Amino acid sequence: MATRKASCNCGKLSVTYEGPDPERISLCQCYDCQRRTGSVLSVQARLPIEHLTIEGQSTTWTVPSDSGKPASRCDSMGGTYHFCPECGSTVYWEISNAPDIVGVAVGTFTDPTFPPPMISGFEAYGHPWATNPSDLPMPGGHHDHDGTSQGAPRA
Repeated sequence: MATRKASCNCGKLSVTYEGPDPERISLCQCYDCQRRTGSVLSVQARLPIEHLTIEGQSTTWTVPSDSGKPASRCDSMGGTYHFCPECGSTVYWEISNAPDIVGVAVGTFTDPTFPPPMISGFEAYGHPWATNPSDLPMPGGHHDHDGTSQGAPRA
């Protein structure tokens, strides 16, 4: 089992993961992930909470739930993002419909040996000039939504 540590830019908010490689690492191009990261895509690992140690203070923002509507973003079921009140980096988030799982931004691990994504979602929202995830091997598949049953048709 590996020990991996994720942290914000200033190091005051961190998540330590002790466990096997994550079962789900996803690349997302939904508009909310683009705004959250300031980039054209995001990569996140979903990690079992029992393997995590969270240290430091965070400020939170809770996404309103779109429950019952087709998904237009990967957090359509709602969730709470935790970011550092000092430097503003989003490090992790709680997923409303998966209380035993925490999402962690893979970039916060700053670890080039971190496993690659295995699923790609919201590809229709992607920038055409950016890397085309459709060309990358994804063992979990390529999806017009987030790869769950809540997804919407391609935009």
